[in-house]
Amino acid sequence: MDQRLQNTHVKLLAFDLLSLAQTPSFSTYDPITFTRKNTTISRTEILGVITSRELKPNKFLKFTIDDGTGCVTCVLWLNQLTSPYFSRRNPANVKLIADMAAHFASEIKIGLVARVRGRIAGYRGAVQVTVSDVVVERDPNVEAFHWLDCIRLARNCYNVVAGGAF
Repeated sequence: MDQRLQNTHVKLLAFDLLSLAQTPSFSTYDPITFTRKNTTISRTEILGVITSRELKPNKFLKFTIDDGTGCVTCVLWLNQLTSPYFSRRNPANVKLIADMAAHFASEIKIGLVARVRGRIAGYRGAVQVTVSDVVVERDPNVEAFHWLDCIRLARNCYNVVAGGAF
């Protein structure tokens, strides 16, 4: 399995993201792995219009991004101050992370175009993105540029066989 894109935010269209192959884990500690053409992918960057928004205060914000090729569910966790996952970290750092998450949540509004970066995850058999950051885009051309970037990167980087001749 090719690991060269393992920790890179891979720019994908929703169609590509939703068609990733999932390999289930054999224990609760191992994450599900996602592959595209025999290449392991763990992180992504997607861009599109926010079409739904469901807030569970102090827990999470679930929203959907539609880029014209499909709709991707995104989850932004808002429970950093109460989660045991963060209990061993420096409280000042946890507060900063919680403040950033709250800021991102306040920016996510239906109808806006947003760029989302995060970890690819599976929930109840469906692919979703666990959000690490969100940027609301103001340039009307950004969607077309993102599409072109995704196509160029797929041709020149993602579909290239590792170890091939240069």
